[in-house]
Amino acid sequence: MKLPNGYGSVHKLSGKRRKPWRVRISDGYDYIEEEDRYKRRYKTLGYYESRQVALQALSEYNANPYDIDSVKVTLEDVYNKWSEEYFKNCTNSSKRTVTAAWAYCSILYKMRMKDIRVYHLKGCLEDAYIIPDYGKEKGKKRKASAGTRARMKSLFNLLFDYACEHEITDKNYARLFKIDEETKKETKENKKEVIPFSEEEIQLLWENVNQVKFADMILIGIYSGWRPQELSILKIEDIDLEQETMKGGLKTDAGRNRVVPIHPLIYPLIQKRAEEAKNMGSAYLFNDEEGQQGTYMTYDKYRSRFNKTMSRLKMKHRPHEARHTFITKAKKAGMDEYILKLIVGHAITDITENTYTHRTIEELKNEIRKIES
Repeated sequence: MKLPNGYGSVHKLSGKRRKPWRVRISDGYDYIEEEDRYKRRYKTLGYYESRQVALQALSEYNANPYDIDSVKVTLEDVYNKWSEEYFKNCTNSSKRTVTAAWAYCSILYKMRMKDIRVYHLKGCLEDAYIIPDYGKEKGKKRKASAGTRARMKSLFNLLFDYACEHEITDKNYARLFKIDEETKKETKENKKEVIPFSEEEIQLLWENVNQVKFADMILIGIYSGWRPQELSILKIEDIDLEQETMKGGLKTDAGRNRVVPIHPLIYPLIQKRAEEAKNMGSAYLFNDEEGQQGTYMTYDKYRSRFNKTMSRLKMKHRPHEARHTFITKAKKAGMDEYILKLIVGHAITDITENTYTHRTIEELKNEIRKIES
C-alpha cells in the first residue's frame, strides 16, 4: 500500500535486527548544486519490531506531529536552557540555592525528559546525595537534607514547567506529587531560629569598631535594615551624605531602588567608608584591600568577613540577623509600620497607603531616628 505524499515512509532494513522496520518523515529539502536539483531530507522517527507497529507509530505522529529532536532532550539539557534564562533575573543567593539543589539530581541528568515519571523523581529525592571534593566531608557521601530535598522538588517543578511550555513534554510529572509530610516536618524542625543581636553585643561591636576590620559593616546593617546581599554591593554614587540617604535594593519590586535614611549613629562610619573608597578609586562603599579577587565586596566575601568578625568577638550570628535586628529595634521603638516596610523593602498590601500616600524623606528620617543605641 502506497502512503500519501508527505506522510512519511516505512521500510525494512537488511540484516538480522531486533527492530528492523524504520520510520522516516520528511525534513525539507537540500539543494545539490552540482546536479542543480533539490533532494528530500529525512529524519528517523524510530525503529520497530514489525511493519504494523511502525505504521501505527507513523499514523500517531501524523495525527499529532511533534518535534522529533525534543524526544532526545535530557533533564540536563532542560536545566541548562532554563537556568540560562532564570539566572539573568535572580540574585547570587538564588543562583547558589538552585545550583546546590541541582548538584543532588545527578542520577537524572542524562535521562530523557519524555521518559521521566513520578517514581523517578521520588526516587531521586529519597536517594539524593553528593560527594564533596573539599572540606571535612571530602570523598564521603553526603545525603540531601530535608531542606535540600524540598528545594529539589521546587526545581523539578520549574524544569517541567519549562519543558511543557516548550513542548518537550506534555505533562508536568513533578507537580503530580507533593513532598511527604515527614520531609515537611524535618524541614520545619531544622529551620534555624533567627536571633537578633543583643544590646550588649551591639555595644561590643561599637567598642571594637576601630579594632576589628568589618565591625562597622555589621553596625551599618543593624542600623539600616539592608539585606546582606544589598548591603555588600552599595555603590558610592548611591550614598548621599548631604541628604543623609542611601539608595539600593534587590529581590522584590518593593525592595528595588528604595531610599534608606542614614541613621545618625552610623553616619560617621559611612562617611569614613566613602572616603576610603574614593581614595582607592572604588565604585563600591565596602572594600577589602586584602581581597584576592578584587577589593570590592560580594555577598560571599561579606559572609566570610561577617563570620570572621563573629569568631573574633565570640558571637554566634548569621549575616541576615543584622537586618532582623533592625526590624526588631524599629518595632520596639514604635516606628510607623508603613515607613518600616518602605525602608526594609517589604510589600505594602494596604491599597490606600500604597497608592495615595507619598512619604517624604524627612518622615523616613524622623522615624528611623526613633531607634537609639
